[in-house]
Amino acid sequence: MLIKVFGSAVFGVEATTITIEVNIDKGVGYHLVGLPDSAIKESSYRIAAALKNNGYQLPGKKITINMAPADLRKEGSAYDLTLAVGILAASGQIVSDEVDKYVIMGELSLDGSLQPIKGALPIAIKAREEGFKGFFLPKQNVKEAAIVDGLDVYGIENVLEVIDFLEGRGDLKPTVFDTREEFYKTLDFPEFDFSDVKGQESIKRCMEIAAAGGHNIILIGPPGAGKTMLAKRLPSILPPMTLKEALETTKIHSVAGKVKEGGLMNQRPFRSPHHTISNVALVGGGSYPQPGEISMAHNGVLFLDELPEFKREVLEVMRQPLEDREVTISRAKFTITYPSSFMLVASMNPSPGGYFNDPDAPVSSSPHEMQRYLSKISGPLLDRIDIHIEVTPVPFEKLSDKQKAESSIEIRQRVTKARELQTMRFAHLENVHYNAQMNTKQIREYCELDETSLQLLKTAMERLNLSARAYDRILKVSRTIADLEASENVQQHHIAEAIQYRSLDRDGWLG
Repeated sequence: MLIKVFGSAVFGVEATTITIEVNIDKGVGYHLVGLPDSAIKESSYRIAAALKNNGYQLPGKKITINMAPADLRKEGSAYDLTLAVGILAASGQIVSDEVDKYVIMGELSLDGSLQPIKGALPIAIKAREEGFKGFFLPKQNVKEAAIVDGLDVYGIENVLEVIDFLEGRGDLKPTVFDTREEFYKTLDFPEFDFSDVKGQESIKRCMEIAAAGGHNIILIGPPGAGKTMLAKRLPSILPPMTLKEALETTKIHSVAGKVKEGGLMNQRPFRSPHHTISNVALVGGGSYPQPGEISMAHNGVLFLDELPEFKREVLEVMRQPLEDREVTISRAKFTITYPSSFMLVASMNPSPGGYFNDPDAPVSSSPHEMQRYLSKISGPLLDRIDIHIEVTPVPFEKLSDKQKAESSIEIRQRVTKARELQTMRFAHLENVHYNAQMNTKQIREYCELDETSLQLLKTAMERLNLSARAYDRILKVSRTIADLEASENVQQHHIAEAIQYRSLDRDGWLG
């Protein structure tokens, strides 16, 4: 008897429906075809034990299973439940006309219980697009998949629940999830707040500008100055996520199997990989491609602590994603694109010892050591970082001050207003939403300077020996400073402030 059941495979952040054809005939054997990987080939042992322990069995006949399309590589153990239901239906142990109306996914334990799967959200989206009646999946993933409306999503704890439902028994009900209500109801404020940071007013101002314009930023300072503390609080002043951004972000984390039990993600992600990270772990890829840290930080913040400690080739592979805001992974048979629109926050010591230009420094570095240390960061990567700021240690008087600092909520309000101005300004442009995304043509259009401001910028570039790459960055940042003041034009004091934020372009830093 031939039966068709349906599962799904995830490539990139999109799902592809997999038709699983099960045929049972005279003879003996278990034949699985259609490019399954080792985990799927081993499924027969898990399925046999799970069915045996729940009162069913593998038929003692010739079982042939085809996973179509046959030229598409399938991987993972999430097809266990799909195969088990197909075998039961083909052998007559399940009698139902609705087996082919559902997408069925889940990894089986030997007792018939289900383990969570990856990619539940994109699978649910695809199932709705293709008109399936419902989606059976492990209960641990049900909130994630139930974000999709117009599709009955059933959370399953044991294989018996699927069998009973298909045969018209049991009381299994679809999970109902009001996406908008849950999104706004659980829009809690992040745990880290700028009110916890003593002193560092100039750095907080710099972080506010970076958040308002979506600018990449690098913090340069000795150990203990508060670089990591400040970076962790940056997501708390970014504008709240929109529902569209939340769905995009959840989709990526779903593919990586990192969605928490709450389902929809409504906080901007903050990713902080260790400096020993590999190229593949950072940008994504592998034998079975998975999103990397830069995609996991989509719509949020990627923090690279101790930037010069990262391998140079790892940093270089970030250049294209920083520019295009997506990363493309190409293999012989397929190409996958992951979104990666994130704010880059980097930190570094000013020297190998960490105390450059400090007369009381416990460790000093020679000019050669300094040059070798700083040259680990390439010019093209620095080209993509708009703001460089020096962070100095907080004096004792500030640390012991009991006065409460400005909260993230207050700063976020100003940032959000500035972003709204940019949204209106760039409404007619498809790929530009905030100032950091402007190209040279748009900079010339929206950052016009009067004669006084132009002269100030010229003088600064000559006296401070600023590089040519600093010119456009200064204009972008000054446009954001103007937006924070709701100023229509970029003025002289906006330029003056923006010039301060190019420390690494000054003569003597990178040679």
